[in-house]
Amino acid sequence: MSLKAVLLDLSGVIIKDKVVHLNLIDKILLEENLQPQKRNERESSLGISNRIYLQELLKNRGRVVTEEYLLELLKRKAQGYVKELETLEKLPLYSGIKDLIFYARSQELKLGIVSDAISPEIETVLKKSQLNSYFHVIVSGDEIKTSKPQPEGYLLAVDKLNQVYPELDIKSQECLAIEDTPDGIQAAKRAQMQVLGVANTYPFHMLQRQANWTVDYLTELELERVQEVFSQKDETVAVTEC
Repeated sequence: MSLKAVLLDLSGVIIKDKVVHLNLIDKILLEENLQPQKRNERESSLGISNRIYLQELLKNRGRVVTEEYLLELLKRKAQGYVKELETLEKLPLYSGIKDLIFYARSQELKLGIVSDAISPEIETVLKKSQLNSYFHVIVSGDEIKTSKPQPEGYLLAVDKLNQVYPELDIKSQECLAIEDTPDGIQAAKRAQMQVLGVANTYPFHMLQRQANWTVDYLTELELERVQEVFSQKDETVAVTEC
């Protein structure tokens, strides 16, 4: 078995944008004549997809949340997100992400994004950071019916890779997912992938219990070592730390 693809989350792995999302959610709530987030609600949003979090906020405020209503609000939030990022001279990308991408390309590994963010948000980040040409597949939140920790997004990413590169016959077990939350790690594991946890959002020790590898920062990742493990290991062997 060899490593063939690396799949990354967007928020919390590529870009540090949690505060932007929370502020935009407050804006949406106020526009809907609803009370903005309380401190404990903001704290509870850690590691939860914007879709699920906004849905719960609306329900807690007595709104009936249909799929159409939720999607309309998420699209409005995405429009605000695009405008906010356009005002920034430089995006708050995490250190090490560009080095990871360039190393993966040098090894001819396919790159993909699996995110609960919707398409305009992902496209804006990649375009403004000039990384859009490096990712071979993108799975966004508006393409799937479930959020992490469900594996739907990761399974769709493998399907997309095989549509573009049928000659590679990529299996889930030949993919490395990079995640920053327990829900993300569980989603990738349920898709039968190896997972690297990066402690951008949760403490190292919390991710270490769940991921196959764990690093404090992407700058610490030695992807060549991960490749070696993929080429040498039996699928049943557990690796706990990079």
